[in-house]
Amino acid sequence: MSLRVKNRGTGLALALAAAVISGFAVFTNSYGVRAFGDATVYTTAKNLVAAIVLGAVLVAVSWRGRRGREGFTRPRNLAQWAGLGAVAIIGGSVPFILFFKGLAETSAANAAFIQKTLVVWVALLAVPFLRERVGLWHVAAIAVLVWGQALLGGGYSIRLGTGPAMIFIATLMWAVETIVARRLLGSLSALTVGTARMGLGVLILIGYTLVTTKWSALTAIGWHQWSWAIATGLILAAYVATWYAALARAWAIDVTAILVPGAIITALLQAGVQGKTLAPHWPGLLLIAAGAAAIGLAALRGRPAPALAEVR
Repeated sequence: MSLRVKNRGTGLALALAAAVISGFAVFTNSYGVRAFGDATVYTTAKNLVAAIVLGAVLVAVSWRGRRGREGFTRPRNLAQWAGLGAVAIIGGSVPFILFFKGLAETSAANAAFIQKTLVVWVALLAVPFLRERVGLWHVAAIAVLVWGQALLGGGYSIRLGTGPAMIFIATLMWAVETIVARRLLGSLSALTVGTARMGLGVLILIGYTLVTTKWSALTAIGWHQWSWAIATGLILAAYVATWYAALARAWAIDVTAILVPGAIITALLQAGVQGKTLAPHWPGLLLIAAGAAAIGLAALRGRPAPALAEVR
């Protein structure tokens, strides 16, 4: 088996791991945001924890002599620095604000459906900008994934409004971030890009929180709230590290599609912990599993991800 095929298989396995982590994240965030009461303060706190954890891991890995491979990779030109800044803005800060504000003005089912269309927008962008190829098999699998997500949410009807619009804009920003990050990963390590995303992004979030929220709301955070921020921040750090490691090894389309089954993990947790029945959701869950399996098989049997040119 060639190195490229091995890397591609590793990338898909990491994407599946990221999907599992994402499923846990969605479930735990529902408790964390309630503990804080203020979604902006909660997002800032957990993202701060994630940034600190990723920074510590980056330092530890670099200290062990893995600099340039898994450790710190110093950007060598203005384009790479600009790319890291873009990832922080359109990936690690602004979309989080938009998403949680939008979530307060629409239903969780609508928000989940809109966010899970991420794979559609990544596919549309990856073809011209990353030279990835989408065949009929990919199109069919992505359609099955979106259909399954719609059924999981109890069906979807278009509801216009400020909330859905903000979530849609956040989803588009995360799609663009995926393309920019994939390009950066051709020359920078996954930990470098991930740490920049969360580290620079949280500085923006802190500034926004200080401007829009009373200082007392930040200083009044107690241990109970911080415990949720630490727990969800650790999960977020694991997700970002795994997601970028997958993105460095496999097609952006495939990696994003395999994230969708995270909804299965969330549904299982809701059934096991909260006692919610899975009976109405089986059709959606099965379609999501089938779509992800089809994407995985197509990726393993297809051509390797195209080599990425260094960002100059």
